[in-house]
Amino acid sequence: MNTTVEKIENERLGSCYYKVKHSSGLTMLLAPMEGFTTSYAMFGTAYGSVDTFIKTDEKGEFKKLPEGIAHYLEHKLFESEECSAFDRYAKTGANANAFTSFDRTSYLFTCSQNFKESLEILLDFVTHPYFTAETVAKEQGIIGQEIRMYDDSPDWRVLFNLLGAIYHKNPVKIDIAGTKESIAQITADLLYDCYNTFYNLHNMVLAVAGNFEIDDVLKVADSVLKPAEPFFLERGDCGEPEEVVTNFVEQHLPVSVPMFTVGFKGKTGTEAENYKGSVLDEIFLEALFDDYTDLYRGLYDEGAINATFGSEVFCGRNYITLLVSGESREPEKVYEKVKAGFAEALEHGIPEDVFECAQKSVYGRYLRATERVEGVTTTLFNGYFPGVDMYEMIEAAATATPETVLERIRNTYCAENSALSVIRP
Repeated sequence: MNTTVEKIENERLGSCYYKVKHSSGLTMLLAPMEGFTTSYAMFGTAYGSVDTFIKTDEKGEFKKLPEGIAHYLEHKLFESEECSAFDRYAKTGANANAFTSFDRTSYLFTCSQNFKESLEILLDFVTHPYFTAETVAKEQGIIGQEIRMYDDSPDWRVLFNLLGAIYHKNPVKIDIAGTKESIAQITADLLYDCYNTFYNLHNMVLAVAGNFEIDDVLKVADSVLKPAEPFFLERGDCGEPEEVVTNFVEQHLPVSVPMFTVGFKGKTGTEAENYKGSVLDEIFLEALFDDYTDLYRGLYDEGAINATFGSEVFCGRNYITLLVSGESREPEKVYEKVKAGFAEALEHGIPEDVFECAQKSVYGRYLRATERVEGVTTTLFNGYFPGVDMYEMIEAAATATPETVLERIRNTYCAENSALSVIRP
């Protein structure tokens, strides 16, 4: 297989990036940006906390993986027999990090110098795992502490309590780090099995934006990456029903004011449909709940909410939910008003001036992302696995109409198919 390079342009923005299919099997999305002094790179895989039920052979059987193993693997991959990747980055001056989400894992760095050397470190340590029984056992204590920390975090619990109220079977309701019981099942051999399954270059992407030369990326990739084996992976269907588990859940933790999150459970489509549709969902949320809307002003003037009130779209592979959250001494009242506002918008539509403000706000947010090195890299990376181009998201925001937004919402959400999660003092 030869390396191929495709230039992808957008007339509306007058910008472009390059899609490279490397001879190793890795796809690279490269966006050199004139006038910038920094570079930002993300190298990751379509593997996250929801990937707990998989089949790696067409004739084989599905197997269950311990909850939290994707996050565990991310932690261990920075280590090698000689030194950690962070020690290597210290010599180049790059700022490195990593994260595991529900459906992907990413390793990243940003730098203003020594780009080639930093990229070589990134590609090298991610493609050369090193696990031993001793180092795996040591990590169990570290991640166990992290799990306990999140168990005591009101921000974390209000979300995951909501997900548990909304989802019956979908593993998105399980903490990304797993549980103390699940991580106790993790061994070095199991980490290698998961690594060899998900860290196949055909299941990965490298996104880079900023101050760099494409030839430098190709040279580093040629020197570090080896051709990947053929890739097969089937993820099990959890059989999630449309209705929620319960409409209400609460917990008591040390907070000064009750915290709440309302979730509207959506009918999930393909990953691409979820991701692209989320642009229209964002416009709808802005039109209902942003600080210039009647609903926001009414709740604020009554003292039912404060400036923490906000909304977002929570979506990924096999899940999509609209979230409205904040602080309130009357969370049940806010929930009823939010549901009523949701239903009223579906029945009577969105006022033209409100829709215009919401659309411009969302469009501007996506547009601003293309003007930042981190924004371009993240948008390229996030869109790759669903198969949605960066420019498609911008076009979706630019061409949205009240009719297309409301049609999307009516077909995907129901005001009654929702839940309220509360953290009380």
